Amino acid sequence: MTELRKLPADFLMGGATAAYQVEGAIDKDGKGPVAWDTFLVEKGRYTAEPASDFYHQYPVDIELCKKFKIDSLRMSIAWSRIFPNGYGEVNQKGVDYYHKVFAECKKNGIKPFVTIHHFDTPKALFDEGDFLNRETIEHFVNYAKFCFDEFKEVYYWSTFNEIYPAATNQYLTGAFPPEIQFDLQKTITALHNMMYAHARAVNIFKEGNYEGEIGVVHSLEPKYPASDAPEDIHAAELDDALSVKFLMDATYLGYYSDHTMECINEILEANETSISIDESDFIEMKKAANRNDYLGINNYVSHWVKAYNDESQMFYNTTGEKGTQVYRIKGIGERIQRDDLPRTDWDWLIYPEGIYDLLVRIKADYPNYQKIYITENGLGYKDHFDDGIILDDDRIDYLRGYFNYIAKAIEAGVNVKGYFIWSLMDVFSWVNGYNKRYGLFYVDFETQKRYPKESAYWYKLVSETKTII
Repeated sequence: MTELRKLPADFLMGGATAAYQVEGAIDKDGKGPVAWDTFLVEKGRYTAEPASDFYHQYPVDIELCKKFKIDSLRMSIAWSRIFPNGYGEVNQKGVDYYHKVFAECKKNGIKPFVTIHHFDTPKALFDEGDFLNRETIEHFVNYAKFCFDEFKEVYYWSTFNEIYPAATNQYLTGAFPPEIQFDLQKTITALHNMMYAHARAVNIFKEGNYEGEIGVVHSLEPKYPASDAPEDIHAAELDDALSVKFLMDATYLGYYSDHTMECINEILEANETSISIDESDFIEMKKAANRNDYLGINNYVSHWVKAYNDESQMFYNTTGEKGTQVYRIKGIGERIQRDDLPRTDWDWLIYPEGIYDLLVRIKADYPNYQKIYITENGLGYKDHFDDGIILDDDRIDYLRGYFNYIAKAIEAGVNVKGYFIWSLMDVFSWVNGYNKRYGLFYVDFETQKRYPKESAYWYKLVSETKTII
C-alpha cells in the first residue's frame, strides 16, 4: 500500500467566504448599494438576500470552524458597508460589525484572512466606470488605508480577490455587470488599473509599518495546448499571457516583460484595438514587487486551448447542464473540453495535476514570491440532502486529488503554507444562485440551519493529522 502523503505541521487549513456571497443584509445598517443589487433584480434571478445570513449567523459559523479544526477564515470587508458611496462619510455601524466578527474569531482561536475588494465596488463608483476610472483607484487606496488603521486586530490582508475574473467577467465574457462582451481594451485597462491599485495599497501598508502581512489573491488557471500543432501551442501561450503572466509580471516584476507585451499587443491587434499604460505607474509597481508577503491562488480548473481566429463566441454555463460551455476569443484561442477527463456539471475540467504544474512554475518564474496560500479550491456540486445527512464523496475525491498534488509541490520545494476550501458553508454564487453548492456545511436557505457534510469530517481529520487520507 502506498504511504499517505503528509502536510507540514504548520500548514493552515482554512475556509473561504466573501462578504456579498455570505452576509445578506444587503441594505441593512447603512450599507450602500452595489451594482449586483439592481442587476440581479433586473435579471429576475435569485438575490443575495439573505444568502447564508453571515451578518447574523457569524457566531455559529465561527464556532463551526473551531469544532471542525478549521483554523483560519478567509473573508472580505464589504466596501459599501464602510463607505456607502465608496468614499466620504464612514458608516460606523459597518465598522462596528466587522470589529464584532474579528472579536468572535479571536475568541475561538480563528485567524481571519481579510480581502479588501471582492467583486463589490460601491455602486456610486461602479456607475462612474469602476476601475476603468482612475479616480476609483484613489478611493480604493484611501479605503484600504482606513482598514489598515481601523482594524488592527487583522494580521493577514489581501488587496483584491481575482483581478482577472473581475475584469474579464465585466468586459470579456459579460457574465457580470455591466455585461460587456469581447472588449479587450477595457479588459486589459481594468486589469492594469487594479494591479496598480494593489501596488499602491501594498506600499502604503509597508511604509506605514503596520503589523501583519499583505498579498493579493489571483485566480490562476494553467493553459495547455490542445495538440502539438504550432498554432495550438501559440494559442495556449496567448491565453496564458493574458490570464497568468500579465498579472504575475505586474505582481512580482512590477512591469510587463517584453514577451508578455508582445502577446498582449498581438491579442489587441487581432481585435483592432490598443491600450495605453502610464509608464509612471511602474514606479509604484516596481516598489511593491518585492513587498508582497504572500500570493493567494484560487484554482479550480485547467484549460486546453486550440487556435481560433473567427469572431468571439461565448456561452457561460450557469445552469449546471453539462456540455453547454463555449469559450472562443478572437485572436487568442478556443478552450476545448477533454472527454478523457472528468468535469463538473458546470463544465469545469477536474485536473488536480494542474495545480502542481502551476506551483512549480511560479517558484521557477517568480522566485521572489515568498510564500503561497491556496485561497480557493473546491467542488461545486448539486448536494443531496437526506434527512440531515449529506454524503459528498465526489467532493472528498476532488479534495484528495488536489491535496496530494499540493503536497507533491511542497516536496518539490514550493513554499505553500495553507489551504482555504471554497467554501466554508454553502453560499450565494454570482452567476449560479443557490443550486451550485461548495460548502463543507450544508445551508438550508429557508431556515439558515447548518449541517456538516461528510467532507467536513474528512477535512477535520486532515487538519488534525496533517495526513491526506
